[in-house]
Amino acid sequence: MPEGDTVFRTARRLDEALSGAEVTRFDLRIPRFATLDLTGQPVHGALARGKHLLLRVGDSTLHSHLRMDGAWFVYRPGEKWRHPAFKVRAIVGTAHREAVGVDIAEIEVVPTWDEDQLVGHLGPDPLAADWDAAEAVRRLGADTRSIHVALLDQRNVAGFGNEYAAELLFLRGILPTTPTPEVDVAALLDLGARTIRANRDRADRTFTGVNRGGQTTWVYGRAGRPCRRCGTLIRRGEQGADPTRERITFWCPSCQR
Repeated sequence: MPEGDTVFRTARRLDEALSGAEVTRFDLRIPRFATLDLTGQPVHGALARGKHLLLRVGDSTLHSHLRMDGAWFVYRPGEKWRHPAFKVRAIVGTAHREAVGVDIAEIEVVPTWDEDQLVGHLGPDPLAADWDAAEAVRRLGADTRSIHVALLDQRNVAGFGNEYAAELLFLRGILPTTPTPEVDVAALLDLGARTIRANRDRADRTFTGVNRGGQTTWVYGRAGRPCRRCGTLIRRGEQGADPTRERITFWCPSCQR
């Protein structure tokens, strides 16, 4: 699932492949930007803001949000793609590399000076150089909803999705339905920042410290299976009423109280 660490690695890969080069191919396969052409413009770099990816080309920024299924791949010009062409939504190529965006749900192009229109609402990002832990604690601590819902709100803190929310709450022994004012949000966010930074440079995300398939999570995706700590069956439920947001969560009813 593309959460903050996945988007960070994607941005780093695009930055390494394209930064400093001139665009030789620019193709956005969505009606709104189908005629936009940034060929001949220099690529200034790529960076992540929470779950948002920003690719700066010339005076413009190509913004993308991967949602559940989106991904960017890097190829050499002429190299065969590993996915069907009808899934491609964006192509940014240079003389030596080609970035191909597949199944991307959101694409926008804005003047770089207007990036805040797209990401200015986000809370502090634990993977950003300007991570402000105190501000993240203030925002999250002011939320009166359940901690699972509050932690997923990107306006409080940017980058955590369903998997992180479920795993961090397990590690802190907190039920996902707990009202946020009853939670030590400073300790929760400290753990979250340390965990997402540890996963930032891993090919496969892990919360247990084990990288083998099926052993990387404590509760996420494990409904009906025994808790790795106490043996109680993991439960699955929904939080929040907005159908456009991540709502599924997992927890151990014995370890999380």
